[in-house]
Amino acid sequence: MVTMLLPELPPAALRLAIDRDALAANWRMLDAMSGQASAGAAVKANAYGLGVAAVVPVLRDAGCAQFFVAHWSEVAAVAQHVSAGAISVLHGPLTAADAAYAKALGVKPVINSLPQAQRWREAGGGLCDLMVDTGMNRLGLPMSELGDPAIAGLEIDLLLSHLASADEDAALNTVQLARWEEARRAVAHRRASLANSAGIALGAAYHGDLTRPGLALYGGIPRAEFEGRIAQVARPAAAILQVREVAAGEGLGYNTTFHAPAPMRVGTIALGYADGYLRCWSGKGVMLSQGRRLAVLGRVSMDMTIIDLSAAPDLREGDWVEAEYEPVAAAAQSGLSQYELFTLLGARFGR
Repeated sequence: MVTMLLPELPPAALRLAIDRDALAANWRMLDAMSGQASAGAAVKANAYGLGVAAVVPVLRDAGCAQFFVAHWSEVAAVAQHVSAGAISVLHGPLTAADAAYAKALGVKPVINSLPQAQRWREAGGGLCDLMVDTGMNRLGLPMSELGDPAIAGLEIDLLLSHLASADEDAALNTVQLARWEEARRAVAHRRASLANSAGIALGAAYHGDLTRPGLALYGGIPRAEFEGRIAQVARPAAAILQVREVAAGEGLGYNTTFHAPAPMRVGTIALGYADGYLRCWSGKGVMLSQGRRLAVLGRVSMDMTIIDLSAAPDLREGDWVEAEYEPVAAAAQSGLSQYELFTLLGARFGR
């Protein structure tokens, strides 16, 4: 086999600008809102799509000391920047191989069931976290099994639960709080954690010893209490691949869903639904250039989107435009949740 020496890869035609100062400020604000508790950070799904390598060092340097991922495959990237003991894996040890991996690396599995508890003990045990289901019915140990001997034999650092409706003033919040407090009395543990980003705003009773913000770290606004206090962190941008003049009546894009009402100057940018800029933006999205709003025309393609350059006669091939992607407004316009807006951002973005 011949090994080819490849030239250095040229810069991507997509980039995701990360405001590291805003990210650090968001964590510090959430930590302050957590009162006597400390704020950790959910960095699963490649730090909500923003990139572990860009995000985790900033949070670490800001003072964050506890990080949460979902899959075992996410551990290695985070462990390049923080000690393995600062990482918890939410899905827990589904197999003996998972448990062996946790033991070898020193990360903490989050135990979600009696079989996972037994699997962890069979692997030699050690420090772990325990997720208790207090009403979401998604993942976690049922309250009825808290007294099982398999749980009594665990060395539990964090006793966790997860709020199902913290972004609303729902009655379930107080029900889950009461059950979480019951679990704290029933199971020996070092620290306890209930609140996600939205849960932090519910008050001190929900904070425990550690909060677990995710969305708000990255600029999302899960509740009105965060408005004006959380800064936008991520700004997607794309290069213009081609500029063309289109005659009146000409159709643009797949199925020519847009027809030029008059002669137009348009540009094709290197951004499409394969990058997370989905077809729901067709005819709705806006790109920005020096304060000018450039409308998306026709259907978003897999790798390209056509935009109106009428208001930006100076833009040429190779110039850049920024997607209008402020989370709350973008969610309302696109029909996507703020979580989807972040995690859909694809691997082709330079970060």
